[in-house]
Formats: sequence, structure tokens, C-alpha cells
Amino acid sequence: MNEPRIAVIGAGISGICMGVALRRNGFRHFTIYEKAAGYGGTWHANTYPGLTCDVPSRYYQFTFAMNPDWSRLYSAGSEIRDYLAATARAHGLHEHTIFGAEVTAAEFADDGWTLTTSGGAVERFDFVLCATGFLHRPRRPDIAGLDDFAGVLVHSARWDHGVDLTGRRVGVIGTGSTGTQLVSELAGRVARVVMFQRTPQWILPTVNRAYSDLTKGVYRRFPRLGGLAYRMNRAVFGIFSRGLTHPGRVRRLIQWVVLRNLRTVRDETLRAKLTPDYQAMCKRLVVSDRFYEVVQRPDVELVTESIDHVQDSGVVTADGTLHELDVLVLATGFDSHAYMRPMTVTGTAGRTLDAAWAAGPRAFEGVMLPGFPNLFMLIGPHSPFANHPLTAVAEAQAARIVSWLCRWRAGEFTTVAPTAAATDRFNARMRAAAPDTVWTTGCQSWYLGKDGLPELWPWSPSAYEKLIRSAPDPVDYELGPPVPSEK
Repeated sequence: MNEPRIAVIGAGISGICMGVALRRNGFRHFTIYEKAAGYGGTWHANTYPGLTCDVPSRYYQFTFAMNPDWSRLYSAGSEIRDYLAATARAHGLHEHTIFGAEVTAAEFADDGWTLTTSGGAVERFDFVLCATGFLHRPRRPDIAGLDDFAGVLVHSARWDHGVDLTGRRVGVIGTGSTGTQLVSELAGRVARVVMFQRTPQWILPTVNRAYSDLTKGVYRRFPRLGGLAYRMNRAVFGIFSRGLTHPGRVRRLIQWVVLRNLRTVRDETLRAKLTPDYQAMCKRLVVSDRFYEVVQRPDVELVTESIDHVQDSGVVTADGTLHELDVLVLATGFDSHAYMRPMTVTGTAGRTLDAAWAAGPRAFEGVMLPGFPNLFMLIGPHSPFANHPLTAVAEAQAARIVSWLCRWRAGEFTTVAPTAAATDRFNARMRAAAPDTVWTTGCQSWYLGKDGLPELWPWSPSAYEKLIRSAPDPVDYELGPPVPSEK
């Protein structure tokens, strides 16, 4: 039996999930390359104060590694990072992982891939599985004078824990999940917080209750409760996803909930500043149990004037006001369209990924690319994102990838890639369904591609998992000749 040589790029959620799937299916010749010093991906890189997942803990986990000991309904980033690292080690992935090894180039030739790392290592593989995710390249805003700031300038994804914030005036640029979490956590701990808002966000209220020792003990004693909680969350998120992909009752209900939450802001002027001019869920919903309370504090200021420039002493807005600061935080997110880039990926006939994606990232069923044989992606373009847990998406995609690897191991083919026609049909179907989704109702978000249409899966997550777990249609793929059997 032939044993493929497999490279997994990334040791975050999808990389860990893929590694576990490989070991459980008897694949042993694989290497996980991770540019960071530990497991976790975005949960390893992001360590800013207040970092919390916006998906319930008992749903944001692998079905093969249920954790009975989550501390809260919504877990802190450090707890998720520890969970992912523990899962990786419990399944023996440390034997396959190389940390501090960023893959800079991948080139296909002679039915295989050659990978080059930043350290100069060159290795040959039969398959490349890109588990790089899409939240790993911090986006720096194009604001004049950023480098002139004399205080501490830090991106939320590169937090400097050596900086003492006590008594400091802190500015936060960005109002998404990261910005709201930072402001909620820092208020009352620093002298003053100034939040620079370009676009207000809808806030979904919640109560992040702590789990008691008794609850944890019951979940340990009765493991099936974890599966029940997972399925209950799945059902709730299934209803929620209906509002994302279809206009109607669910969408109206969520709009009512966030409007009701907004009315807890007593000051009418402040409330008006915090009121978005687009439908709820058009951008990713921000989940918070504290933000509206915190933003009304006297030591928190919401600035809605656009930023003109930054100078040594602070931020100057378009009305000429200087907001003096000691620390400036860029909570401006990531380049969510980068995926495995800036790695240089070269497929057949010397065609690069940059050339293939000149009009924007596109893929077949979120996992494969025409012209790039034996290359698979996890959490690639058109995967279900929004507020859906990526753990579930990764499990479904890993199962599809393993099915192809098993067929290669059985000698059915040497290379596999989707046809350009199949990829075009898949993308055309998604674009035809886009007008029904909430993402096309009139807002700018990182969900949208260069053509102004969302790049997300436009149907329910369960429909995607059903598709990706079903048997591939042979007409959609180009297969190389069978693998010669080893003697």
C-alpha cells in the first residue's frame, strides 16, 4: 500500500483537526508546519486584554475532544489556546509538528509539491493541506502619521504585555469584536479610554455566566451531556443561520433583539452615535455583555469624527481636535482575503495563486483549486464563516480530505484537482443565491469580494456539511493516472 507524504501548513484549529484526522485514519507520514511557537493559530497570536470567543464554549470545540471543564459560557482566549494545545498533544501531533517554520513557497511539479520554509529547508510532498485560516495577517490602517506617534503603538493581534497601562490614556481604533472587548476590559483599569468609531456595530446581548464546580463535575461524570449540549447549540445556531441566508421572521427577531439592547444606552446623543444604518448581521454580530454599560462611563469617550492623522502626542480628527494619548491600539482586524498568502503557491504550468485569484479568492466547495493538484484548503474561500464555529467546519472538511487521501493510498490516482468548469458552476450557484443573504443588504464588510458580493457560503452550515461529507461527483474532477504500487 502506498503511503502519501503530506504537509499540513498551520497548527491552529483546522491544522490540529486535520492532524488528528490523519492519525485516526492511519496516516503517519505527515508534517505540520507552524510559523508560531505553539499551537492555536489565531488563539495563539491574539492575547489582548478581554479576548473572549463569541461562540459558546460547548459548541466551539471538537466533537472528538469534548471538554467538560470550560469555565464560562463564552471562553477566554487563553482557555481556548490551552484546550487546542492539549488536544494536539493528546493526539500525538507534537511528534509531527515543527514550530517556528513558516512555509514561504510551495511549487507543484512531477506530480508532487516542493515546500520551502523561511529557514531554508526544502521538502518534497505528495499533498499539501493548507490550514492557514484567514485571521493571521494583521491589517494596519492607512492613517497618516501612525509612525509619528511617540507613545506605545500596538496592534491588538500583537499585544505587548510588557506595557503597563496603569494611569494611561488609551485610544482604540476599531469597533468590531476586538475593539468592544478591549474597551470593555480596559475601562476602569486605565485613566481614560477613547474609542475611535468609523462604523457602529450591532451588539447582541448575552450573559457570560461562569460554570460552577458542580456543573463541571456533572459533565465529567456524564460525558454524553457534552454531546447533548453541542447538539442543542447546533440547533440554535441552525435557526440563527436562517436569518443570515433568508429574509423573514428570524432576521426580524434578531433586529428586534439588538434594537432593544441598544435602548439600554440612556443618553440619546450617544445612542444615536451607536446606531448602525444597516441591518443586523450584515456585518458579523458583536456579542457582548458589557459594552453598552461601559461606553456610558465618564472615563470612556466615543469619537465618531473621522481620523485625519496621528501625531506624536495623539490622534487628530477631521474637526481639528487633538485627542492626547499615551497608548494607541489598532483593533483593525486582519487581511481576511489572504488565506495562505503571502506564501507563494505555484500550480501547473507555472501559474501562481496570485494570478489565479487576481479577481479575488475563489475555490471549489471551499477546499480545492483548479490547476493546483493535490492541494487542499481548510477554512478556505466560501466556507461557512459568520458566527458559525470553525471547529465544525474544519471537521467536515478534514473528513472530505481524508477520503481523497484514502483513495490515493489505495492507488486510484496520482493527482486530483477540480475542473475549472465545476469551479465556475459552484461559484455561479453561490452568486445566484447571494441576493437572499443579509450580507447584501447594504453594508461594507470583510465578507464582500471585489465584485461586491459575499464570498461566504450562502446557505445553512448544515447544508455545507452535508455537501462536503457526501461522495464527490467524479465529473467535477480531473484525476491523474493510478499510483504505481510499491513492490
